[in-house]
Amino acid sequence: MKRLLNRSAFLLAALAVAQLHAQAPQQPLTLQQALDMARARNPNLLSGQQHVIATKANEITAGLRQNPSFTLSGTDVTLPANNPSSPYSYAGNINRLFERGQKRRWRLDIARATTDVTQNQYNDSERQTALAVKQAFTQMLAAKAELQIADDNLQGYRKTVDLSKVRLNTGDISATDFERIDLQLAEFESDYDNAKLNLTQSSDQLQLLLGIEKPTDTFDITGTLNPPTITTPLTQIEQEALQSRPDYLAAQQSVRLADSNIRLADAGGTTDPTVGGEYERTGVYNSAGFQISIPIRIFDRNQGEKERTRYEAQSSRFAETAVRNQVLNDVDQAWAGYEAAMHLAQRYNGHYLAESDRVRDNLEFSYRHGGTTLLDYLDALRDYRQIHLDALNANTQAWLAVHQLSFAAATEIVP
Repeated sequence: MKRLLNRSAFLLAALAVAQLHAQAPQQPLTLQQALDMARARNPNLLSGQQHVIATKANEITAGLRQNPSFTLSGTDVTLPANNPSSPYSYAGNINRLFERGQKRRWRLDIARATTDVTQNQYNDSERQTALAVKQAFTQMLAAKAELQIADDNLQGYRKTVDLSKVRLNTGDISATDFERIDLQLAEFESDYDNAKLNLTQSSDQLQLLLGIEKPTDTFDITGTLNPPTITTPLTQIEQEALQSRPDYLAAQQSVRLADSNIRLADAGGTTDPTVGGEYERTGVYNSAGFQISIPIRIFDRNQGEKERTRYEAQSSRFAETAVRNQVLNDVDQAWAGYEAAMHLAQRYNGHYLAESDRVRDNLEFSYRHGGTTLLDYLDALRDYRQIHLDALNANTQAWLAVHQLSFAAATEIVP
């Protein structure tokens, strides 16, 4: 059975190593697929999983009982058996230490509590990795949208430059006016190049979190940046956070671990007798006997460990309270950030975006037909570009706030 378990552990480790060299997927990933891929391939998480397994192996060691000890000795074995002055002698002795105070039970309890703490610490690392993946995924979606905005603005303005070139050739505008229009094209081209660079960097960052060995240009994701509305009340989110936050659960398990250390320290003050039996053959005579060894604990009764573990337990309880307060504080701050981000996103989506579209379209039509000045038209283009970028940033911040709230509550607020 142990051989099968060892083989299974080896196969899991080999599979984990193979996953480190996985290539990028061919189809665009959704957010959930990206999270699943990170949990399966992220090297830091794979390392944490192996650490949990290694820690759990300590439970085997903690549950082992004391081994008996066997001693075999002989004297004058080269002399004749009938030598009355010095007959040969053989002796066999076996003894075993018997633990009192339920030491094995408390060692097992400590090992199991340590495994639980380690598991929750791993879960917290997984929670942090999930947040990083969500943030990188959202940033890449925003980079894609920003590149699309920059490309649309660039292509639209190139049409304006082409039209102005025709107007210059027909004498409708001066060469200076045309050059002023053409100079603005550099800004649109710069926006496009910067947006393209931002997308490449965002893609590489996300691929790193997903455990992809070498970033590739074919990697893509799919999703929306439309801000979600959260219907769950704050009080419910706080309760879910207290039930789900791995760092708080680890703090609670640390209290249990500290209490088990107290019990083991108390058990360490008890006396453990050693009981043995002996068989001896001297010449032609056989004899048997026994021995009991009991330490007299006059001075060392494990006083130092008893006191230390009690103070450590009290420290763990204070730490648990601190983590609980931190959980509630994190949720409240994340909730405030979500509300502020949603208010800003709603203002842009419900008012400013449509208004910037109308102003841009009206002034473009008016300028092309000679009804407005060049400066007014260029100002409208700048406002249109800036409002769309601000709206995109507001939507991105709303999603990042949702991810932060999910992180603070250790619960998926938006499915």
